[in-house]
Order: sequence, then structure tokens, then C-alpha cells
Amino acid sequence: MNIARLKSEPEIFYSLQGEGARAGSPAVFLRLAGCNLHCSWCDTRYSWLPGCELSEQDVAARLLSYGCPAIVITGGEPLLQAPALEKLLALLPADFHIEVETNGTLPLTPALAARVNQWNVSPKLAHSGNAEAATLQPQVLAAFCDTGRAWFKFVVQSEEDWTAIEALQLPRERIILMPCATNRTELNAARPVVAELCLRHRVRLGDRLHIVLWNDEKGV
Repeated sequence: MNIARLKSEPEIFYSLQGEGARAGSPAVFLRLAGCNLHCSWCDTRYSWLPGCELSEQDVAARLLSYGCPAIVITGGEPLLQAPALEKLLALLPADFHIEVETNGTLPLTPALAARVNQWNVSPKLAHSGNAEAATLQPQVLAAFCDTGRAWFKFVVQSEEDWTAIEALQLPRERIILMPCATNRTELNAARPVVAELCLRHRVRLGDRLHIVLWNDEKGV
């Protein structure tokens, strides 16, 4: 597996989930290297670069060493390594809670659909700087929705973003809006606008707990 490299080490760490429906929950994080999108505001650009090559057995041993039965697999884009990810998850206990963060552009595999407990799907909007044809894939998003285990997280900047979100026709109770921010100063400035959007459209606010706690520090 190609694991993102942070401070010359593979990025595997124990922390609190900062985003989504399980925000605040302890988990072990695994960041995979490589991404098929390049968002202008990405706060983990180093994950686009070649990382550390580790076997699935080595990665599983590192994850298990923390003694926490919740795993969050992020990136980069984890589904670029779907075959290796399937092998890794087969090495973990069946009762472990597995979350996968994905940008929602790559199709599910049957094995991952059956094993992953929660999909944190984050489609990218126009302000990400990616072409819409590359980012918004209605058929792929519908497949995630059909699992009944997906939440859809959108980084938003303004009311204009809601038009694109609404057009995807996702279940409103599964939508989470997050401020576009990479540090506390940006988060505090952006939060009121996004909170107002959530109230107006009756969707959930995602406050990006990891930024509140650790600002822009990585690997925490």
C-alpha cells in the first residue's frame, strides 16, 4: 500500500474524528497517498506525492497496535487503492468500525461496500478548482447513497454552492455542510455563513473539530 508520508514516516495516528457524523469519536487514522483531484484549498497536498510503500500486513499490525476498534481511512483518495484496501480490511477484526473518506468520483467495489461501516463522501464543488465533469458523478454518488451507510460532506463558501448540492438530489438528512477553512482564523470567519445556510436549508453543520482543537497541525 502507498501510505502518505508525513515527517518521513507513514501517516498512521490515533486521534479524534474531526468531521462528519462521528465527529469527536476516538479512531486510528490511516492516510493513503495519491489523489485523482487537486483542490485549490486542500490542506494535505503532501498526500498527492509518492508515499511509503508498506504491505497490508504491516499496515494492519500498525493499526491494531493502538488498541482502538475504530479506523478512519482517508487520503488522498483511498479508492485509488481499492484492491489493497480490500486486502487490508480482511486482516482487521470483523467488529471494527471502518470509515472511509472519499471524494465520490470512483465506484464502489462489492467487497468494500460489504465491509465499510460508514462512507464519508465529500464531493468537490466549483470553488475547489477542479472541472465539474471530474468531480460530480451522480451515478457514483447514487451507489454510495444506496448503501444506506453514506454521509455527504460538502465544503462550502457561499449560498451559490447550495444550487449544485441540491441538484444532486441526495437525502437532506445525510448532508453535512462544512466551512471552507484550513485554520482557526479561517474557520471562525467562515462558520457564521455556513451556519446560516444550514438553518435555511435544514441540513447539518460540520464544524471541523480537528481545526478547533489543533489549528492547522498535521498528524493529530
